Amino acid sequence: MVRHKPNRTLTLILLLLATLVIIVAILFLGRWTRFISEEKQKRELSEALKSIVKQQGVEAVLSLSGVQLADIFYGEEGLTILSGDDSTWRYSSSEVLNITIYERVNKSVVHITTAEPSLGMSVDTQGSGSGIILSSDGYILTNAHVVEKATSLRVGLYSGEVYTGKLIGLDSVDDLAVVKIDVPKTVSLTPVKLGDSDALRVGQKVIAIGNPFGYDRTMTVGIVSGLNRPVKSSDGKIIMNAIQTDATINPGNSGGPLLNGRGEVVGINTSIYSTTGSSQGLGFAIPIATALTVVPDLITSGKVSRGWLDVAAVQLSAQLVSYAKLSVDEGVLVSQVAPGGWAEKAGIQGGTQAVQYGSSLLYLGGDIITKIGSVKISDLNDFYLALLPMRSGQKVEVEVNRKGETKRFTVQLIERTAQHVGALVR
Repeated sequence: MVRHKPNRTLTLILLLLATLVIIVAILFLGRWTRFISEEKQKRELSEALKSIVKQQGVEAVLSLSGVQLADIFYGEEGLTILSGDDSTWRYSSSEVLNITIYERVNKSVVHITTAEPSLGMSVDTQGSGSGIILSSDGYILTNAHVVEKATSLRVGLYSGEVYTGKLIGLDSVDDLAVVKIDVPKTVSLTPVKLGDSDALRVGQKVIAIGNPFGYDRTMTVGIVSGLNRPVKSSDGKIIMNAIQTDATINPGNSGGPLLNGRGEVVGINTSIYSTTGSSQGLGFAIPIATALTVVPDLITSGKVSRGWLDVAAVQLSAQLVSYAKLSVDEGVLVSQVAPGGWAEKAGIQGGTQAVQYGSSLLYLGGDIITKIGSVKISDLNDFYLALLPMRSGQKVEVEVNRKGETKRFTVQLIERTAQHVGALVR
């Protein structure tokens, strides 16, 4: 019995050690599990907070934490959240953003002054507008109506230097023009940063910088009030797909930038609707996406040749679909085709039944265009945008619905005119 005692003692020790190891392992696994769970919760909380900041701003996070927040201010001492001595408060977060955007983009905005012939007078009249620097070698984008009648152009930079401008190209249909200045090598030009006008949303903050009534580089702030607006200019031309904003725009802002909240150019300010001649909260800008399709042609050839279908297109409406008993409720009705034109030769058919529709006479029974190239056509705005990047003489596939049957045709495009665009707005 005595000989077996050491063995029992050793066994007991081993059991105690094993038990201790198991207890340590359990404690370790428990703490590890809690650590993983806490890390997961932190990640989920972090993602949730990021989502709140992205959608509602940092103020919403502080509000959730119980902080009674009126505003956020920045000062020399750093971030102050309405606490401490109010003498340290300098600028709110929104003010800091506006100031930063202005100080950066201001350098890319120019003041264009023109001399224009005045009917019946020996002295030229003076015109004023704005523009944005596109490249460091002096190309500037502005409105066509700012420069198209000018006998001379002067371009003022933010530094106060003024240079003679040369008109490079002009597209009066889209109200866009490119001007060039030659500056010494010692002068550095700051090109703008271009944004995505297709990503704009109604309610989004926008900023206008320009030279209203000759006041250099004036900044105004507003929101996107509407999108895809057809706008008639003072000379009767129609600008399609315009951005509507309540940012104050006045004479002299034309050709200047409309910016998003990151300071990127999303539009070229072009006109206002007003009963007084001054801003009443209805300003319009040409999307930068439209300008980008124009600029290369204006620089290389001085003009733009737009493609167009030689048809009379009519917007479908619920009333029209019901009255004509159409098999589709989206698309563009071909009321007429130009006799002997490319659309007719390709096989597209216009209507034959004349009806009075509002103030217009249209013809029912024609094809309904549902796709141009790869672009689905739901309305006249889609029709316009699908043809926007295309050139006259180019061939494009057009898909139509003809009495419930889908047909496809390859059609050569004619050159677009202001009358074609004007006919879209009835």
